[in-house]
Parts: sequence; structure tokens; C-alpha cells
Amino acid sequence: MSDKNVRNAGFTPSGISQGSLASSMMSHEAKASGGGVHSGGPTSTLQETGARGTTHSSGFTSSGISSGSLASNKMSQEARSHGGGIPRGGTTSTLQSISMGGKGGRR
Repeated sequence: MSDKNVRNAGFTPSGISQGSLASSMMSHEAKASGGGVHSGGPTSTLQETGARGTTHSSGFTSSGISSGSLASNKMSQEARSHGGGIPRGGTTSTLQSISMGGKGGRR
């Protein structure tokens, strides 16, 4: 289900869908960073996993982050870099929310 939710949000193998949550996120992120989307940020990471269909196998599942997975490693790294917590709207929280069908991922 998590891969389907990511595709439904507009992160597809053929690119970001026009008029989707993905395009809105990309626009917002580009404006906030002065015109570009950063590698490793929410938009680029979601597009990478959406294009490959690897959201679930990376550990971002519809029931939460899998223990010992790439997702749990990413969550730990992000928490350490932010003083112990996962920031709202950060890469981990955004990927997990969309994987679970939040933020427009479920249709």
C-alpha cells in the first residue's frame, strides 16, 4: 500500500504529476530554498522511491517504519542532526506520512 500511496501523491516512475501534491511540494521546496530542490530532501527522496517503487522495501510502510531498515537508519540520522527529534515536515516524517496515506497519498 505504501508504494501506491506515494504514486497517488504524484511521485511516479515517469516523474512528478502535474497538479498533484508532489508538484505542490516541489514548488514550495524550490521557493523556500531559492529555486532548487535539494538532494536528500523530502521531494527528491519521495520521487526516487516513487519512481523505483521501493518505498515499502526501504522500510516506509503503511503500518510504520520497519525496524532495522533503511528508513529506520534515515530516521536515526535525522533525529541526531536535529538534537534528538524528527522535525515536522522533514524528510522522514513526510515520507512516512505519505507512505501511510496521509498528506494526499490515499485516493
